[in-house]
Amino acid sequence: MAQNTRTVPAGTPTNVTQKHAKGGIGESTLRPDGTLKVTGEFAYSSDMWHEDMLWGQTLRSTVAHAEIASIDISEALAMPGVYSILTYDDLPAEMKNYGLEIQDTPVLANGRVRHHGEPVALVAADHPETARRAAAKIKIDYRELPLVTDEASALAKGAPLIHEGRDDHHIGHVPHPNIVHRQPIVRGDVAEARKRADVIVEGEYVFGMQDQAFLGPESGLAVPSEDGGVDLYVATQWLHSDLKQIAPVLGLPEEKVRMTLSGVGGAFGGREDISMQIHACLLALATNKPVKIVYNRFESFFGHVHRHPAKLHYEHGATKDGKLTHMKCKIVLDGGAYASASPAVVGNASSLSVGPYVIEDVDIEAIALYTNNPPCGAMRGFGAVQACFAYEAQMDKLAAKLGMDPVEFRQLNAMEMGTIMPTGQVVDSPAPVAELLRRVKARPLPPERQWETAGEGADVRALPGGLSNTTHGEGVVRGVGYAVGIKNVGFSEGFDDYSTARVRLEVINGEPVAMVHTAMAEVGQGGVTVHAQIARTELGVTQVTIHPADTQVGSAGSTSASRQTYMTGGAVKNTCEHVREAVLEMGRRKNGSYHPAWAHAELLLEGGKVVTDGGEVLADIADVLEGEAIDLELEFRHRPTVPFDLVTGQGDGHVQYTFAAHRAVVEVDTELGLVKVVELATAQDVGKALNMLSVVGQIQGGTIQGLGVAIMEEIIVDPKTAKVRNPSFTDYLIPTILDTPTIPVDVLELADPNAPYGLRGMGEAPTLSSTPAVLAAIRQATGLELNKTPIRPEALTGTL
Repeated sequence: MAQNTRTVPAGTPTNVTQKHAKGGIGESTLRPDGTLKVTGEFAYSSDMWHEDMLWGQTLRSTVAHAEIASIDISEALAMPGVYSILTYDDLPAEMKNYGLEIQDTPVLANGRVRHHGEPVALVAADHPETARRAAAKIKIDYRELPLVTDEASALAKGAPLIHEGRDDHHIGHVPHPNIVHRQPIVRGDVAEARKRADVIVEGEYVFGMQDQAFLGPESGLAVPSEDGGVDLYVATQWLHSDLKQIAPVLGLPEEKVRMTLSGVGGAFGGREDISMQIHACLLALATNKPVKIVYNRFESFFGHVHRHPAKLHYEHGATKDGKLTHMKCKIVLDGGAYASASPAVVGNASSLSVGPYVIEDVDIEAIALYTNNPPCGAMRGFGAVQACFAYEAQMDKLAAKLGMDPVEFRQLNAMEMGTIMPTGQVVDSPAPVAELLRRVKARPLPPERQWETAGEGADVRALPGGLSNTTHGEGVVRGVGYAVGIKNVGFSEGFDDYSTARVRLEVINGEPVAMVHTAMAEVGQGGVTVHAQIARTELGVTQVTIHPADTQVGSAGSTSASRQTYMTGGAVKNTCEHVREAVLEMGRRKNGSYHPAWAHAELLLEGGKVVTDGGEVLADIADVLEGEAIDLELEFRHRPTVPFDLVTGQGDGHVQYTFAAHRAVVEVDTELGLVKVVELATAQDVGKALNMLSVVGQIQGGTIQGLGVAIMEEIIVDPKTAKVRNPSFTDYLIPTILDTPTIPVDVLELADPNAPYGLRGMGEAPTLSSTPAVLAAIRQATGLELNKTPIRPEALTGTL
């Protein structure tokens, strides 16, 4: 490898080495970064430091929709310690917008702001407080414009256009310019099927805006280089996507923008879009000094996209013996001011809106709107979460109307391997929907009235309201609810989804050592652990070094869509297999004349040696290499997908499907409207668990995130001003350990023959069904319909 001569700031990621006697796939090896994180020694992106660095600050709009009549930076620029202030007019390149798919997001507002908190100006100063105070002194004259805040105002005759003169590839098939994307799916004949239905149920559902609520705020450090380029150390989910958006607006070729992943404090989709990356680079190039930007929590709420709030209308029919006849739905997603990932979210919401059920006749429409609300994009579950909340409520309504058990009704209609999706795609791997439901239902229920303790009064921690001591059991009612969901894995609809891995095998101190280098963003999912496990399994070595992720290797795609173990894990496996074959070929050349097994036997690398499939040792790997290194970089792709037809929605749009089921047990204080989730049991098929400890952790984490949006999490946007009311963890509530119930996990391993090791992407599925399971349990306890998330106390007490 060429020596890296760049100035490396403090806190830069370094190689992470694990050494174990075993530690291959299927074992619960420990995370190499785990101890560092729990002891506080791990360097996150906000810990980055450079001796002579400046601090960047973003000035954001205080209104949601307005023309910018003037900007006065004179007083701010005159402050001691201020090095630079940039506005739209100071941008250096012809390209001044960016975006994941549609480049509609301005780097800095150009004469108009479209949402509350939009970036307008940038400040670089020698101290973060100086930068903050300087930003506050910038004077902006806003001329407010009419607001677009919902479907009615977005599509009304004469509605203000959020983006005038759209020329993106979606504009030709949407009925109104304020619709980002529309995806219909039509299969069968709903009108005829409706005639066969003995019962029909309809429902209107509202899903609130959820925040990813990652604990590590957006942050990074940009360092100008002697060649006129910039080195950016940043917490992100997709280095190469960032690079393709950053370089054009800096006016630089991609090779002059060198990116390295810094420590990431969570993501969940919120780091898939650009936040401070371009701003830090602009200030660094303008001042010729390193610039660090770290958002505080307040700014973080404005600095990244959120989960799309949604309104969903569903109609289902069923025969009297419980077979589903048809489904009709319309899903309206609020994408906010800029497109972000809205087109892809629409594709997911529509194609997965039927749920894991067999329904031959469907009429589906999903749209995403442009509004003046906060931009929304990727979040764990990606369009499938909102749909699951609605279709699972419908399943409970149908079961109740038919007088059937809600689990048995679902099992009767559950899809399985060979089922045809509404898009016409055949499910060609295991789909154990009925079995997952059976498992969660069969689990013993937690004991009743757990708050009662022998002779010591009530343990209020086990009651709704907890330590606030609002009840000792009076008015508390138990409820049990079930739900199951379906999620796609990987990028869909014809996207060229690939990942790259570089693997180097060499002898160090007499021992074969593998180095794995990818651009995968480790955001907490445990990819660095799994990559080392794969290398040990495929190359038979004990020592594996994980190179820091950067853009000096090919793209690994995004750490999203439950794809990284499948895709970058698949890339590591593929490259390791080629390295292994190179070792064996080298051995055949050097030693083939000494033993016939070199030519005729099935050879493996195990325990640092070349062995036959019968266990006979032929040579040490170190002796075969003899000081030489094998260094390969290869790409890996999953099987191709196709875009959904824009009229019928037909097409093999997804790579793989994944399933999870939940049973929720809740205690509800019906007098105060408080909820205690006692247990959230779950069952999920993961294909093959490469690291069971990580798998269980992901399932439990996703379950908690679904619980949050069921009973507490929502970004509140004022409908009159489109301003965010609760941009803090004081007012935006997320589950704590005291809110977290027991989460028993039942893992199935039914291999997908099309996937590496038979694995199934599994990080998002538990976020789907946990929410409707909790809602179903609360409905059973209260008898209320409850068609909106999150459930607030006033909805349970009738005091709305």
